[in-house]
Amino acid sequence: MTTDRDPFAEGERAAREHIPAEANPYQDGSDEHALWAAGHERVAGAAEAREAEDI
Repeated sequence: MTTDRDPFAEGERAAREHIPAEANPYQDGSDEHALWAAGHERVAGAAEAREAEDI
């Protein structure tokens, strides 16, 4: 079992748990911050698109 953190997967999980993007735990400007934000946006963006279709 690996203990390496995956910032992208953490960002996806945060979005699924409705944690705001502003809660990114990584230092702004770091690669991890960017990966976390990209993972969050992937899930949050898809959710927003589904909501817009329902309107």
